[in-house]
Amino acid sequence: MFNSIHEECGVFGIFDSRISELANLAYLGLHALQHRGQESCGIAVNNDGVFSHYKGDGLVSEVFTPEKLDGIGPGNMALGHVRYSTTGGKDINNIQPLVIRHIKGNLALAHNGNLTNSDEIRRKTELSGGIFHGTSDTETIAYSLVDDRLNSANMREAVEKTMGKIQGAYSCVIMTATSMIAFRDPNGFRPLSIGRMAGGAYCVASESCALDAVGAELIRDVKPGEIIEFTKAGMQSFETHICPKEKSTMCVFEFIYFARPDSVLDGVSVHHARMKAGELLAKEHPVEADVVIGVPDSGLDAALGYATQSGIPYGIGFIKNKYTGRSFIQPSQMSREDTVRLKLNVIKETVRDKRVIMIDDSIVRGTTCARIVSLLREAGAKEVHVRVSAPPFRHPCYFGTDIDSRDNLIACKYEKAEDIAAAIGADSLGYLSVESTHKIAEEADVCFCDGCFTGRYPVPVPENHTKNKYDIKIGDFG
Repeated sequence: MFNSIHEECGVFGIFDSRISELANLAYLGLHALQHRGQESCGIAVNNDGVFSHYKGDGLVSEVFTPEKLDGIGPGNMALGHVRYSTTGGKDINNIQPLVIRHIKGNLALAHNGNLTNSDEIRRKTELSGGIFHGTSDTETIAYSLVDDRLNSANMREAVEKTMGKIQGAYSCVIMTATSMIAFRDPNGFRPLSIGRMAGGAYCVASESCALDAVGAELIRDVKPGEIIEFTKAGMQSFETHICPKEKSTMCVFEFIYFARPDSVLDGVSVHHARMKAGELLAKEHPVEADVVIGVPDSGLDAALGYATQSGIPYGIGFIKNKYTGRSFIQPSQMSREDTVRLKLNVIKETVRDKRVIMIDDSIVRGTTCARIVSLLREAGAKEVHVRVSAPPFRHPCYFGTDIDSRDNLIACKYEKAEDIAAAIGADSLGYLSVESTHKIAEEADVCFCDGCFTGRYPVPVPENHTKNKYDIKIGDFG
């Protein structure tokens, strides 16, 4: 299905009692969340019950020209989304927010995560006559909401019913004619933050860095299982599906890689968590060296932590070209390799004739890491010791991170770290332990999922994880 780890998605919503140019604020919020998805994006605006929207393939700055933003028009609510497809292929019908017009009114939905029972719900809907236009599990959520709204007093009650049906990871924001509703799955797999602007407008975003971008103050996070409704009367919380902290399982990779370092997730600074990961890594895998460097961007904070703990000087080892995307996001192996060549250049003065400790956030198939090690050798590094601020990936993820096959994971091909080190051309290799990943953000208001490292999942997962039938060519059935 997918050959490497990808981002998942980012959502942003804003509610204001006044009519104003909210599409521009949604644009700023999405721009801050661009790291969470570079495939497509969209913005929907609610002007007192009348919805307008625009979406397309590409980066936020490419899709939303000033003319396109002006064309969406003003409103008192706006909803935005940046996407990388975890379920559902690259199809215009899968680009979010999804905007649906049903008998009870307009509905717009933006979703970050991945359902584990989407196929089951979709099949029941299709057998009862329902028609799907795309192949994403977000459409499954939307149709479940519409179905439950027919038998509910309001959309908030419909959300409660839908949360009783869908399983897996979902941090969602929806707009109705009169309200904006945010809800998070009971495990809290994906983050969702609440902020408030000086003028009284409320914002919801996948990360607090998007709140900073629009000048909103972080209030708190949506609790796992919580429903938050924003109306002209204010913000109201409903806790019918909420669970205690010890049963929550946020994806720990949010702290290790996905989130921006300037974000605060569930009460903990991402920068602080990555620094802590580096410190723990230095304790678990010390090595004699002359300099510690980090692979931009996620490896930089961990490298600083490693250097602080070990006493080995920290150095800037790479210059990153900001105009190329993250290598994990590239659609083919060839373009991934081209991106490594384009986006990183070694600062030779930092590494020449030195024993180098290179900190990275993960090793997936090993292709990118091997290329970076090679660049350091070419720049004159005497030794290259790779340290990884995450455990080895050995299992698929079902909750929004595209680790769907063991076939492509280098840690499944080689059992021992020294064999992986040889494969990537490093002098030594050390991974952060699973136990230590649970210590990098101990102050957080949630616990963590480590299923992609251990194979132990907090909720039931599908027995057969296959591509949607509509994304398979006829000749590939069999």
